[in-house]
Amino acid sequence: MDSYKILNNRIYTEGIYSLVPIRMEDRFDIMRWRNEQIYHLRQSKPLTTEDQDNYFTNVISKLFDQEQPDQILFSYLEGEKCIGYGGLVHINWIDKNAEVSFIIDTRREKEEFNKHWSIYLDLIEKVAFTELKFHKLFTYAFDLRPHLYEVLEDCGYIKEAVLKEHCLFNDEFKDVVIHSIINDQLTLRKIQREDKNLIFEWANEEQTRFNSFNSNEIPYNNHSAWFDKKLIDKNACYYICEFNGEPAGLVRFDIKEDKLIIGITIDKKQRGKRLSSKFLSKACEIVTDQTQLPIIAYIKKENFPSIKSFEKAGFIYNTNIKINDIDAYEYKYKRK
Repeated sequence: MDSYKILNNRIYTEGIYSLVPIRMEDRFDIMRWRNEQIYHLRQSKPLTTEDQDNYFTNVISKLFDQEQPDQILFSYLEGEKCIGYGGLVHINWIDKNAEVSFIIDTRREKEEFNKHWSIYLDLIEKVAFTELKFHKLFTYAFDLRPHLYEVLEDCGYIKEAVLKEHCLFNDEFKDVVIHSIINDQLTLRKIQREDKNLIFEWANEEQTRFNSFNSNEIPYNNHSAWFDKKLIDKNACYYICEFNGEPAGLVRFDIKEDKLIIGITIDKKQRGKRLSSKFLSKACEIVTDQTQLPIIAYIKKENFPSIKSFEKAGFIYNTNIKINDIDAYEYKYKRK
């Protein structure tokens, strides 16, 4: 497999799905998909096998060794099978932004596009925001497939502009819709004594209590004693999560029976911004550099948003479990 000189990693994964540097072996599948979906692409005519061979030989092959390529392309895999492709194109290295491109196997377009578009966006953000430290990503789409926009907006992209009658399709001018997302600043820091009251508020918030294995309200005296103990506990490591410089939540680790038990709380004002999985990923990367203990999460069966966040952060289902007579799932972090 080829690798990009500009990237430290060769593979970016989420469950069974992954991005790898675009593979020569996938070129004719990609050609077929492009020709079948030419209606929504900036492609003036169907590609031939000769066109595709020339493009991979004379353009793609040179990208891998460039310090600042104008595009970084990937095969999108399900297991080892290529089911789509895309990448960062029209890269502006000065302003640190790029356009996101993506095509999926035409046979999956109707029923599975939304699922894979969402997964792909998470993966390509790992490349652009986590590794390359880009500031902004955007999409440029002919206004022909409105289902794109719902997924984009669910994933935090903002509708930035509509270019009226900007492209010609079947002798009719169509709008172009531009969505974008900014690489917001996500940071972690160890808890401090000044965080006691803030964490008390988070711990007693209604949704937090509902998702907890003990839903009773916590008296302040109990919280204060617990907090003071955790500050000096060598078997605990708690992080305040900050979003754009403001406290947004708490990720906690406690060592119990040779396991590192993880939990997360997000400020109710910050929910819906897809922060949980990102904070979990950052926190796990920190602690895996410090310990080899397995990282375990316990999640109520009905807490679907939390399950989704942990899975996005690299946790996989391990077993069913009961905690305080409550049905739950045990998830285990898959170390990179």
